[in-house]
Amino acid sequence: MSQRILLGSKSPRRRELLSAVGIQYEIADIDCDEDFPADMAHELVAAFLAEKKSMAFTGNLENSILITADTIVSIGNEILNKPENQEEAKLMLGKLSGHKHIVYTSVCIRNSVHKVVFTDATNVYFKPLAESDIEYYVNTFKPFDKAGSYGIQDWMGYTNISGIEGDYYNVMGLPINKVYEALKQF
Repeated sequence: MSQRILLGSKSPRRRELLSAVGIQYEIADIDCDEDFPADMAHELVAAFLAEKKSMAFTGNLENSILITADTIVSIGNEILNKPENQEEAKLMLGKLSGHKHIVYTSVCIRNSVHKVVFTDATNVYFKPLAESDIEYYVNTFKPFDKAGSYGIQDWMGYTNISGIEGDYYNVMGLPINKVYEALKQF
């Protein structure tokens, strides 16, 4: 690719996925709050935030492509973002226990002349969680940087997710197949 790729994300999982498909990138430091309108439809929130992060980038995009993303977990009429502390993480996992939820990841890719924003959705099914499993997971894996307080790619996913409908990598935080295809258009 002739253009420099910039990743505006602190997520180690997004970095891992880009590297896994051979995309060389540099980290772009973006300072942006993750506030969104309270009445916004859940399926629009991640796109709103991914684009908001992209537009907060103050660097030059000449000969560069910027990738930003956001992931949210939606269950019922509630959005579960990243937990603030152990108690909030435990509450979130309790809400997910034995239920289906939807993971929305949106990606904004832009350069100095073109921008594309897309969203992927994956249904995730949790087995009922024992209180001891929730306690163990939160204390051992400290899921405070993860929407919904869990990672599909770690102990919680290995032991307590009974199924998914959709893209596994979307739940990790980046629908890498769609990102790869979108980058080819640039």
